[in-house]
Amino acid sequence: MDYPFFQVQHYIDGQFVDGGPRFEIVYPATNHVIGSAPEAGMAEVDAAVQAAARAFRQWSRTSVAERRLMLKRFAQLIREHEAELAAIETWDVGRPINENRAGYIPRIAANIEFFADFAATHGSEAYPMDNGYINYVLRQPVGVAALIAPWNIPLLQATWKMGPALAFGNTVVLKPAELTPIGTWRLAQLAHEAGLPPGVVNVIHGFGPNSAGEFLTKHPDVKLISFTGETTTGKIIMTAAAATLKRVSFELGGKGANIIFADADLERAVAISLRSSFFNQGEFCLAGPRILVQRPIYETFLERFQAATKRLNVGDPFNPATQVGALIAREHLDRVSGYIEVARTSAARIVLGGGRPELPAPFDQGNFLQPTIIVDVKPQDRVCQEEIFGPVVTVAPFDEEEEAIAIANGVSYGLSAVVQTRDVGRAVRLGAALEAGTIWVNDFFVRDLRVPFGGMKNSGIGREGGHYSLEFYTEAKTICLSNQ
Repeated sequence: MDYPFFQVQHYIDGQFVDGGPRFEIVYPATNHVIGSAPEAGMAEVDAAVQAAARAFRQWSRTSVAERRLMLKRFAQLIREHEAELAAIETWDVGRPINENRAGYIPRIAANIEFFADFAATHGSEAYPMDNGYINYVLRQPVGVAALIAPWNIPLLQATWKMGPALAFGNTVVLKPAELTPIGTWRLAQLAHEAGLPPGVVNVIHGFGPNSAGEFLTKHPDVKLISFTGETTTGKIIMTAAAATLKRVSFELGGKGANIIFADADLERAVAISLRSSFFNQGEFCLAGPRILVQRPIYETFLERFQAATKRLNVGDPFNPATQVGALIAREHLDRVSGYIEVARTSAARIVLGGGRPELPAPFDQGNFLQPTIIVDVKPQDRVCQEEIFGPVVTVAPFDEEEEAIAIANGVSYGLSAVVQTRDVGRAVRLGAALEAGTIWVNDFFVRDLRVPFGGMKNSGIGREGGHYSLEFYTEAKTICLSNQ
């Protein structure tokens, strides 16, 4: 097959520059090198932060209407390059091209558009007092925002953070994951083309410890950090941020439950479960890898779910027929496979998958894993407690509603859950009882940018979306106006 070669660069103060040793970019589906990117050191990180700090002085004073116009132009360019960005995300991540085409890029553009409009239309507060005084509230940008995006959905997460940060008048230094630097580099080019002033958007590349990530999160001129990624990394970033009291917003790991009651639409339940289990190869913090099925329909559901999973096409991510692509890296494939081996040595049974699929060259060298279903598990088993982050799910029966709630809540994570039932009262009860930041009823991964998004417990700190993003990306200032 023909491979592109991406010569990725940093974007600092309106210029595309190199700096630091280069590291290879690898296509997950074949492990072929498709480019290289520079690793930012302290000098590059400082240059990006200082550029953002200088730009903040002007950008924060730019009218909301003018910021909106530039951000709308940026979003429009994203839409105009939909096919290219969809392909880049496949090269970066190994996700099937059809998933990138099915509304994914428009959602990326919508992240920018929504917050551009929101910033221009939201109001403020004013409180008249009995003595004639009036208190009113100003919302003002905070400063330089460090935005750290994950490798599983890099473009979506980058714009989810960039949209509100920029719309509310902050400037940003964006660091993508080292495994997926191509898409954010292309975003920087589109931001440049859209006319965003130098220093307003900066993109640096590199790793975490003793590299770009650590230098960025410790930098004294960074005022806030929005991070999406693994829980352990979030704890490290929080420690780094503490020295200068940076505000933080973390969306971390997940181990969501997908609870299916006996009254659910079975055909729909199977379809929803396929998506919540194997979208993005299961490399998705919002996934529902713990499927809990009420006992009267357990055997029927398992039979149908197993048959539907078996029909999923695994292979070349650029083939429109492919439904499950490659895992991000060989190291991650080995990690996910390790959990399957843990299940093999326990009382659990692997009823489907569990190994590498047979694929033709060059995909036989890629990071592919068969969609895997594990049964006969106990809630305390490692495969039910720890985030696997791959196409591996457990299916277990339950009897009563209270049992399902206890199992669902019995993990250290609390990001999302799925409830499938026709009983509205039950849906309301579970919505209140489940320890998760987002709960979908009879569907999966439906997003409204106005509502809060984030997790409980080890799944994160804070919320973003709508007014919640306004809270995080702005400072509230009270002005008390005398009547004298």
